[in-house]
Amino acid sequence: MAQGKICGYAHETEEEDLACANESIGFSKRKGRGRGQESAGIVTSEGRCSKSFNVVKGMGMISNIFNDDAIRRLKGSIGIGHTRYSTSAASEEVNCQPFVVHTAHGALAVAHNGELVNCDSLRKQVLDHGVGLSTHSDSELITQALCLNPPEALSGDCDDSREAEGWVYVREVFPGEIIEMTRHGIRTIDIVTRPANKLQAFCIFEYVYFARSDSIFEGQMVYAVRMQCGRQLAIEQPVEADIVSAVPESGNAAAHGFSRQSGISFAEVLCKNSEKFGALSGNVKGKRVILIDDSIVRGNTIGPIIKLLKNAGATEVHIRVASPPLLYPCYMGINIPTREELIANKLNTKELALHVGADSLSYLSIEGLIKAVRSDLKTKNSHRVGHCTACLSGIYPGGIPNKDYDMEW
Repeated sequence: MAQGKICGYAHETEEEDLACANESIGFSKRKGRGRGQESAGIVTSEGRCSKSFNVVKGMGMISNIFNDDAIRRLKGSIGIGHTRYSTSAASEEVNCQPFVVHTAHGALAVAHNGELVNCDSLRKQVLDHGVGLSTHSDSELITQALCLNPPEALSGDCDDSREAEGWVYVREVFPGEIIEMTRHGIRTIDIVTRPANKLQAFCIFEYVYFARSDSIFEGQMVYAVRMQCGRQLAIEQPVEADIVSAVPESGNAAAHGFSRQSGISFAEVLCKNSEKFGALSGNVKGKRVILIDDSIVRGNTIGPIIKLLKNAGATEVHIRVASPPLLYPCYMGINIPTREELIANKLNTKELALHVGADSLSYLSIEGLIKAVRSDLKTKNSHRVGHCTACLSGIYPGGIPNKDYDMEW
């Protein structure tokens, strides 16, 4: 954690520091989508001593963990926050992040999302050095490995040109890069150099589902990409209908894109209250409906929605999915089910349409998804452009990781 201000405001009191830090680090975490609410944590520093941090973390909902008493303990104006849903390690309090360890250089706090594909070999390396591990989390391995092999003193380009008032978006952090932010500016080092023949492999499912619509990746807003997916879907899988609508809220952007490309009017047909859907019968009765969803995983939810719309008077319901079929698990930290649980491995589009009660069902192609994602890229470094489609294509950028069963606990 860098020692300095978390934002550009000149706070006059500790309370102002605290409010700014925790609003920015912690409570904005509530807005994360698809990231899970299994556990959460915040670590802050008052910027005076590198030997100790203020830590609050635990199991459960963010709003339950960070009550007024917890927030008062999180003194300081800098910090990091984390929300978790388990992929490899168990859902236990010991695996809550951020992890904090004490080193010869001071305290170190680490928050990490994702999964290490080489965690078995890294765990062996750490254990061989006599370091004990208290959790099953590969995130702790990162923390301990940094302690064993600390990077050289941070040095690199410093950008002092941006004087922020509040928060300013600068750019994304590149894979393998460490950014140090202090009161003196921003410095960057590429810790891991990607082989010359390897493209970047940014998770394409971030665009499809996981990211918030207002997130910016590769210089473009996720909402705009999802609209473009809808446009491409209308080109690839047209169908005659009276209205286009969406499974809220995940399919909204793609539905608007489909509507604009096809010329078929958009209308809301579903409302959602307390995780339950209701049909807007006045918009549905006597209509042929194209219903857009962002993805179909197990196929458990779309069937009841179709039945709801037909009971409300829809004459036809055509399902259009703004992503390709999910066919393969993810080894990089996204909690995609096993192949046996993925409905697209059991039923083709005609069989699935019959299974869920749709008049037709079609997906966006992999090529169409890549085209939509790359249609408005604004990155200045074309050599960095690349996307992981492993869950759709079965082509894993780093190969399928080898499991070392001797390292299982």
